[in-house]
Amino acid sequence: MIQSDTWQPLNGKQPQPAEQYLAPEAVLEALGHEARRRIRDASLAQIAVLALLGGAFIAFGALFSVILSTGVDAYGPKLLLQGLGFSAGFFFVILSHAVLFTEVNVMVPARLLALSPASHCARIGLFWGLAALGNLAGAILVGWLVHLTQAYPAEQMEVLRHVVDKKMRYAEAGTAGAWFAALGSGVMGNWLVGMAAFFATMGRTIIGKFVPVFLAVTLFVAANFQHSPANAGYFALLMPSGQGPGWGVALSWNLVPAALGNMLGAALLVALPLWYGLRRHPGGFPEIGDDCNDDCGGDNLGE
Repeated sequence: MIQSDTWQPLNGKQPQPAEQYLAPEAVLEALGHEARRRIRDASLAQIAVLALLGGAFIAFGALFSVILSTGVDAYGPKLLLQGLGFSAGFFFVILSHAVLFTEVNVMVPARLLALSPASHCARIGLFWGLAALGNLAGAILVGWLVHLTQAYPAEQMEVLRHVVDKKMRYAEAGTAGAWFAALGSGVMGNWLVGMAAFFATMGRTIIGKFVPVFLAVTLFVAANFQHSPANAGYFALLMPSGQGPGWGVALSWNLVPAALGNMLGAALLVALPLWYGLRRHPGGFPEIGDDCNDDCGGDNLGE
């Protein structure tokens, strides 16, 4: 049954249901406000703890994606299940307000575009750095806890190895072009993850937040776009077993270029174009009912 407070009168006419989402024009403002609140009000210790949780949740999402897709041979359904599993970790971050590097990549530019005081730049840099390091630490923590407490079948470990191998294909090439390809893939990855954060902020209900997150996250997982915290989660699950590329190679050939690409993608392909495209422009078209000169009068339209 719909509660009466969910209905709003509209000029005395038939009541209309309340909107189920935040207007797109207000989403970047909301993201910027959340960044301002964390940068200004949270202590560095609090940011570090929330970043640790963010990395841990993403690692759990990586684990869930492997578990769900094990034993599935059909390529499409396998990727769909991996996306579903991983989106759970991202959704945990959204609901808990944990700190995730790739979400911060959207929040901070949104705040800077709102003309945040320059005096906060040092703290903004600390916020960004703590997000990245905390996420990595959280992923490593979950990886070791899973390694010490769980025993998974060989088939599942094979799926994990396959995922890691796909992410390390840039190191196999070993060229400057491959390194920049990883960076470019990171740009694409945070374009989609940034839109997931945008849509999650837009939604006002749990399901309204989850559906777009699931779609955007599943797309980036299926396309194998690089997402630094996600990749750290997969690496952290495999490394304690003595397998994988090693952290030095993983950092230099995947996590670092992916992180740089993530920052560029969020700023240049999410925050900046949406800020520019959705803001009210003083020279825009007059609204219906506004006074207008003869050049926009009805009599001139047919001339």
